[in-house]
Amino acid sequence: MGKLNGKVAIVTGASRGIGEAIARLFAAEGAKVVCAARSLKEGDRKLFPGSLETTVAEIKKAGGTAMAVQTDLSKEQECAALVAKARQAFGPVDILVNNAAVSYFMPIKDLTVKQWDISWAVGPRGMFVLCHEVLPEMIKRKTGAIVNISSSGAIGPGRGPYKGEPPERGGSLYGAEKAAMERFTQGLAQEVYQYGISVTCLSPSQLVPTPGTVYFKMAASMNDPRGESPEFMARACLLLASEPLDKVTGRVTYSQQILKEFGWIKGGKGVGIDTPGSGFSKI
Repeated sequence: MGKLNGKVAIVTGASRGIGEAIARLFAAEGAKVVCAARSLKEGDRKLFPGSLETTVAEIKKAGGTAMAVQTDLSKEQECAALVAKARQAFGPVDILVNNAAVSYFMPIKDLTVKQWDISWAVGPRGMFVLCHEVLPEMIKRKTGAIVNISSSGAIGPGRGPYKGEPPERGGSLYGAEKAAMERFTQGLAQEVYQYGISVTCLSPSQLVPTPGTVYFKMAASMNDPRGESPEFMARACLLLASEPLDKVTGRVTYSQQILKEFGWIKGGKGVGIDTPGSGFSKI
């Protein structure tokens, strides 16, 4: 029996990378998965391979249940339509995974206001809108799980001076968004605890090689030995979405850290194990 049998889950950014891995594992564990992203068909995003149709086809081939909903998360009406289509197809949403992001890895001096606004609209704003859409039914049913996907980029460089230290590769925008998500997670977790709803935040312990991280030259290749497989994030997300409320809600944590803590893996390395996480992960 799967850990998510009978559950309905929305996973954003499910066309590739971490989101795809989460969607596939959730389906394998019995969930009916609504996969959301901008890339419906292969080739929609010329920079990156991967699409919703490919993810859904692989899930169905493995015997799972899934549907694709092309969504621009920067648009409030499309977020509302995503939740409505999930409800119409499968029933009330039990699990929401906010994974999608649009990032521009460049110094603040080179960013345009438009780029800043687009990135925040898909990231923290899109996360808020989707939470706002699924919460009424979760509150009414007194059950639900929301997992927000963050990054070790939320850990800032600390105070200066910065003599001889190379600057981060344009991570100020991305890091600010992820830090905001972590604070939002704990605030929302406290607000909805009384309704039995779990809200958590998860980051990779190590860099995950994906089409995006390879494109931005964060990972050398899809087989970069310094990185961790997307499966670590998928399993950690499954853990946070399926464990009892009081064991996880309000946690800001890291993939290998939480998997090791709960005995799902024996070893582990990276942020949360070898190095400390963000301030929110310590609260």
